[in-house]
Amino acid sequence: MTAGATTRGARAFVAVGVGWFVCWNLAVLAGVSRPATVVLGLYGFVFSVIFGKAYALVPSYFDRQLAAPSAPLVHLPLAVLGVLGLVAARVHPTDPLGGAVETVGLTGSQWLAIGAVAWFTGVCVFVGTLAWTVRDNLSGAETGTAGPNRHREPVDRAANAVVPVVGLYLLWGSFVPVLDALTDVRGTISIPRVELGSLSVESTTLVLVPAGAAGSHVLAAGTATLLLFGIGFRLLPRFLVGTPRLALVVIALSAGAVAPALLVADFQGGAIFAVGATLLAVAIVAYGLTVVELVLASERDRVGHRAIAVGGAFGIVAVGIGWAMGLGHVDLGLADAHYRLAIGGFLGLTIVGVTYQFYPPAIGETVGVGNRSAGAGALALAAGFVVEAAGTWLTDADVERLGAVIVLIGSIGYAWILLSIFVERR
Repeated sequence: MTAGATTRGARAFVAVGVGWFVCWNLAVLAGVSRPATVVLGLYGFVFSVIFGKAYALVPSYFDRQLAAPSAPLVHLPLAVLGVLGLVAARVHPTDPLGGAVETVGLTGSQWLAIGAVAWFTGVCVFVGTLAWTVRDNLSGAETGTAGPNRHREPVDRAANAVVPVVGLYLLWGSFVPVLDALTDVRGTISIPRVELGSLSVESTTLVLVPAGAAGSHVLAAGTATLLLFGIGFRLLPRFLVGTPRLALVVIALSAGAVAPALLVADFQGGAIFAVGATLLAVAIVAYGLTVVELVLASERDRVGHRAIAVGGAFGIVAVGIGWAMGLGHVDLGLADAHYRLAIGGFLGLTIVGVTYQFYPPAIGETVGVGNRSAGAGALALAAGFVVEAAGTWLTDADVERLGAVIVLIGSIGYAWILLSIFVERR
């Protein structure tokens, strides 16, 4: 197999992810329960695009070529089966999808086993392929940065350094559903009360095998967000022809690498959770400020740039809500708004903006494909997430539903543009 197989596999992953994006927003609008829709949004949409672009970009960032060009094509069906199985396992019997799942004749635990094992196997293909590719450059010291980009090498090295950490979080978060399906293991570590003079820290229990929302945060914060930092700090300065502040980059990467582990290990809201939540907030604020500053200073004006900037702003809002909920400052009823703004507003709009850089709408020849339609679609996504969050805040189901409708329209427009370009390039 040649590098062409990598390109085809990477593009197929992105195309599948775009399809999951529409399915996710349809499911939310239809009233499917949150555990199932989180799988569609995070595992389906976000990770499909992440896998595709990581196969294409990470090797070059480490100055290497992908060791197994066919890996994306092997991984893709496993990822799709994993999403289907995990969604079916988490659909509530009264959900709109509940009846369809029951007709297949498999129990929830069987669906969970199928989905978890398929997903984890695919992740092993992904992590194993990239690890073997960069095995002699794990620190990322060799960046492939040269010529006019030489001044960016400190940022590039710092960004590369977090990629192995991303792999560990991905393996950890992906193995949790396997343990849920096959065992009852719930590893914990008890930390006794500590007293240092007038300072005391209460005893607590740290969780090694997080469940539910805690498990999702391993993947959302530890993998997706941290890889977004790692890839974003390399891509965005080149897209925007700017130089980020090294201090903000280091803060985002270092805080982002440590925060998810602390956050998840003490997810019930103890002192360690507070430290993790605060570090994650610091990391995302540092990233958001960097992105907004780069976009505002850039002389280039692209539809994707605006989506990336708005995505960074959504990240700050989403992590602020999450921090306030975790520390008990606002009601937990905002959990839906937090998850939709984080996965859709922050990660989602960033993905939309970045993919428009790789697949510019302006080159499209299909009806309805162009910069104007792309801008309108991105605006619909941003406005829809704002309206939806406002509806959640006001506990107004009609406003929340209106926001979900607007988001769905925006996601369909995005899918039409991107898939049309893929067909044309084919």
